Amino acid sequence: MIARFYLSFLLLLSSTVVFSQISLSRLQTEGLTNPLGVDHPQPRFSWQINSTQRGVMQSAYEIEVRQSSPKGKMVWQSKKQVSDSSVLVTYKGQALESGQDYYWRVRIWDQQNKTSNWSNWVFWHTGAFQADFWKAKWIGVAAEEEGRPSPILRKAFNLGKKKIKSAYAYITSLGMYEAQLNGQRLGDAYLSPGWTSYDKRLQYQVYEVSRYLQSGDNAAGVSLGNGWYRSYIGFAGQKDFYGKELALLFQLKITYTDGSSEWILSDENWKSSTAEIRSSEIYHGETIDANKMKPGWASPKFNDQDWAAVKIMPAYSKALVATQNEPIRKREVLQPINFIRTPKGEKVLDFGQNMVGWVKLKLNGNKGDTITVLHAEVLDKQGNFYTENLRSAKQQNQFILSGKGDEIFEPHFTFQGFRYIKIEGLKADPNPADYTAYVLYSDMEKTGEFETSNALINQLQKNIQWGQRGNFLDVPTDCPQRDERLGWTGDAQAFYRTATFNFGVRSFFAKWLKDLALDQQANGAVPFVIPNVLGDGAVASTGWADAATIIPWQQWVVYGDKRTLSEQYPSMQAWIGYMQSKSSNYLWNTGFHFGDWLFYRPDDDTDGRAAITDKYLIAQCFFAYSTQLTLNAAEVLGKIADADKYRSLLAEIKKAFLKEYVTPGGRLVSSSQTAYVLALQFDMLPESMRQQAADRLAENVKSYNNHLTTGFLGAPYLCKVLSQFGHEDLAYSLLLQETYPSWLYPVKMGATTIWERWDGQKPDSSFQNAGMNSFNHYAYGAIGEWMYQHITGIHADPQQPGFKSVIIRPAPGGGLTHAKASLQTSYGKLESGWKKEGDLLVLDLTIPANTNATVYFKTGTAENIREGGSPVLGRADFELGGLVQGHIPLRLGSGTYRFEYKN
Repeated sequence: MIARFYLSFLLLLSSTVVFSQISLSRLQTEGLTNPLGVDHPQPRFSWQINSTQRGVMQSAYEIEVRQSSPKGKMVWQSKKQVSDSSVLVTYKGQALESGQDYYWRVRIWDQQNKTSNWSNWVFWHTGAFQADFWKAKWIGVAAEEEGRPSPILRKAFNLGKKKIKSAYAYITSLGMYEAQLNGQRLGDAYLSPGWTSYDKRLQYQVYEVSRYLQSGDNAAGVSLGNGWYRSYIGFAGQKDFYGKELALLFQLKITYTDGSSEWILSDENWKSSTAEIRSSEIYHGETIDANKMKPGWASPKFNDQDWAAVKIMPAYSKALVATQNEPIRKREVLQPINFIRTPKGEKVLDFGQNMVGWVKLKLNGNKGDTITVLHAEVLDKQGNFYTENLRSAKQQNQFILSGKGDEIFEPHFTFQGFRYIKIEGLKADPNPADYTAYVLYSDMEKTGEFETSNALINQLQKNIQWGQRGNFLDVPTDCPQRDERLGWTGDAQAFYRTATFNFGVRSFFAKWLKDLALDQQANGAVPFVIPNVLGDGAVASTGWADAATIIPWQQWVVYGDKRTLSEQYPSMQAWIGYMQSKSSNYLWNTGFHFGDWLFYRPDDDTDGRAAITDKYLIAQCFFAYSTQLTLNAAEVLGKIADADKYRSLLAEIKKAFLKEYVTPGGRLVSSSQTAYVLALQFDMLPESMRQQAADRLAENVKSYNNHLTTGFLGAPYLCKVLSQFGHEDLAYSLLLQETYPSWLYPVKMGATTIWERWDGQKPDSSFQNAGMNSFNHYAYGAIGEWMYQHITGIHADPQQPGFKSVIIRPAPGGGLTHAKASLQTSYGKLESGWKKEGDLLVLDLTIPANTNATVYFKTGTAENIREGGSPVLGRADFELGGLVQGHIPLRLGSGTYRFEYKN
């Protein structure tokens, strides 16, 4: 029926849309614009179609790929391919060569077989396809100084007088690095090479550097920092987790216009020393001594006669891989909004936003003066600087002055989570103009915007986005400030769908998932954190380990990323296998689990109001959910036998759940909100039991005076389940609840990010347990998915993933008078916004070209719906369906629309 409906709709479009000139834009290779260092032998291409007309669909495409330049050797000419695919289209040309530029362009045919112009040329630079591409040697310092100051390494070289055509540097390190050529910093990325499971793979970066080179004398310089490689990491005080010695791999290939080439390599001819960075730690910060500076040390004329020879290090024996996700960059720039002299007399600057990054400052003082900058998220009840929740993390930077007038200081190999800084060592009050905060995070494209008529909800949305900024620093960390900052799997899976609305995270998670699969144990157990720095015993907690199945499947639904789904499929299977191995009669009721982490617990729980959920009930629900998703993946990948196997397994898991956890009357053995939410969200109950279970859930919510009691695992689905089963008003009541526990309680308390606990700061302004009380912890921000999907109605269609087909089903409520959202999909900008005008609801939509949408209008009859001032009945450009659960479905093509209807 659905297929027939879709076919008739396409025929409708082809007969009604008038052709107009279309253009192509946003050409990307592997989701990136002109990327450097793509090491997949079959990269994928995407483009967007621009047109002012409605109903534009691609019917065919043609791609050309040339080597070296747009006039170079043709390596692929796809010819006309009858296909509507314009996202992640796989290269199928000649074998690609390492370290080469490739240029491509595309043209398309529309639904009337009219041809577009060719797009502009774009390019990518390939990475290393073979191990012998690497000619450089790993180098390090021969003898490390006490205190482990950051090494600096350099090499001078002469290029003669040949004219340079291109020059590419390929660099990585054990530890972090910053590289220079002739005193100029390479690129704008920070904390390179990023964090992977270093014991299994290490990323390298590629830079086009011809503009930094000159005829004659040149010099390369690289500084190293401890980074994740050997800083203190985890909350057990461990350091040197991956190794004790820093090392550099550097190779620069210069190609001249006469066709010759030359390599500049890290080898025994480099020299090493130290400079102003006297220490650098992820948790503890950085110490910079201006008296130790070596001005111009990376320039060709610098005298390095007194420098030591480097040491040749053992070659890195694991996989060297190109960087596939966006690097960490400086993004927003913040200035202090206030200087505070606290009751204790502390000198504090307030940047007005809890953020992640560091502060660049200008200082002036005497030689040897030490200025210490400490970082905190909040002030305490008395208004004093508060750092107890940082646990052992010092989170401070020290700057030692040279006494040479105004001096500029900025960290290099650390980051802090903070809103406030305290400055110690200043003789006078700080001048706020001398302090600038730089926000650092993975340079994901901001894809989503969301706004309503309610100011508190709007602030909640801002808090969700800032929480994502602060914790998407190359890996999805739990928090960015205390002695943790780890890639917790439970947080990541809970927040994933909200993350996809706010920022483009396909590459970010594709990279992280590879480390998940590599760190997964042979028996299928998935670690608590990725990369795994907690050890072999910290594995296999339900709701955490299920990131192995949930995120790959959602990558497919949201981005149409079949390659990631295929690559992660063995990992998905392995996790299912682990749960099976720990089950008896299909019941998984063994092992350690975090459960519904940080659920509601009254301080003096005398009558059992704490919302405790049986951990094994939760485990059984996620066992079923992961099996369902792996079954889905098997069907998408064409693995029919696997699909049949998982279908049978799923039925047995649900039978075991009913037998163990559900009474004959339909009551769950745990009466918590989370228990009912998971049972309903994951379809654990037969159809006949579902509505009564949802009603029990609603009564539970009401028994807490319309407050939630869910923790990390239940909160993402609470409003979704209520909405699905006819309790939309109650879902809105929960969203709009302003007292603890609720999403808006922290907003009312002045939060600018999402908190780890519902009551991180209590109504009397005292704090929760400092041992676990982060004020930048994105997991509870998972409500953002419901806000986009239900308030503004934007849903991905799993049957046509990647927003190729869109479902628009807004559910106005909560006293809101208007709401609007936009999402930059792979096809273009999708927009949905509504406002109330009297007894009418006005719905504004923008549907990207080469996609279509099904819009659901909550009204009794199609006669109530008008578009552009005209009734939709009888319109040739729409396909109307019959009444479905109180909604009229209407299928439409791309374009901009304004609907009016009685709601």
